[in-house]
Amino acid sequence: MAESNVDPTLSAEQLLALSERLGAGFRHATEHGAVEVDPTPREAMAHAGKTTLYRYLADGAPASTQGTPLLVVYALVNRPYMMDLQPGRSVIESLLENGVDTWLMDWGYPDASDQFHSLSDYLFHDLDTMIDAVCDACGTERINLLGVCQGGVFSLCYTAARPRRIANLVTMVTPVDFHTPDNLLASWVRAIDVDALVDTLGNVPGSLLNFSFLALKPFALGARKYLEMIDNADDAERLATFLRMEKWIHDSPDQAGVAFAEFARTFFHDNALVNATARIGDERIDLAAIEQPLLNVIADRDHLVPPSASTPLARLTASTDYHEHHVDAGHIGLFVGSRTSSRVATTIAEWLAARG
Repeated sequence: MAESNVDPTLSAEQLLALSERLGAGFRHATEHGAVEVDPTPREAMAHAGKTTLYRYLADGAPASTQGTPLLVVYALVNRPYMMDLQPGRSVIESLLENGVDTWLMDWGYPDASDQFHSLSDYLFHDLDTMIDAVCDACGTERINLLGVCQGGVFSLCYTAARPRRIANLVTMVTPVDFHTPDNLLASWVRAIDVDALVDTLGNVPGSLLNFSFLALKPFALGARKYLEMIDNADDAERLATFLRMEKWIHDSPDQAGVAFAEFARTFFHDNALVNATARIGDERIDLAAIEQPLLNVIADRDHLVPPSASTPLARLTASTDYHEHHVDAGHIGLFVGSRTSSRVATTIAEWLAARG
């Protein structure tokens, strides 16, 4: 019988160390209590359906050194507290530190009563109402708009349709060309009969979409991250960040059926932004109508919105003040990296300040 090369003493030591790390992790998780997000103070300023408009506060008051207010428009498919996950990992916090008067739309959680809420309802009622509220509160006719992912698509469409209301436009990890060969998510959506899906389910369950996102990178977003969590289980700070991330990943709102089908058909199937054929309700959407200064923030390691899906924006608008800012990060790391989130927010603030 061949002699084993495994050192049983070393294996026992490794098992003991693993047991101690897991024990420390369980203690830290128990001591930590409920996971808290959205740490930056804010005030609810307006409501439209399920949507709430928030204004963020620094030292109990809105930031005032940046004259034009900035409204953050997040995606429907995830919760916007990714922008304000925890102190030190918060784009919102860093924007305030740079003097930007920062507002955010929280789309809320659609229920069965929202099944027939359309893209036109979201853009030309809900978003329109919130921009009215920001303008009324700040005494201005125009605002700056920052759109994130799907919210970036909404921001582009809104600016093209209502150009006089937007002073400067910032897009982050925003898809424009939905037919690039490296866009796995787009390929998956194009294979689905979205009308049959919505006819069957009404609203599209957030859990179904979440499973689909995770399936795009099953090892990295599944087994590997939990193995890495075990390695850091005895680090209370890292464990707390991990738990906040897990909360965000699995906090997926259901999607209003009509809007989901419209978005999938218009952008994923028809690639209507690139082809200049988009219509939302009665509105024709042509990105060539956008003349505003435009900052396009791109995560170079993004698996959900690959850079190839974002860079075509450079040739689709009429802006003569278009800039790209590339970041060595993934789709999520752009927002939650302790240094990345601060640097990105500072870049946005400085870019806006240079444009009044």
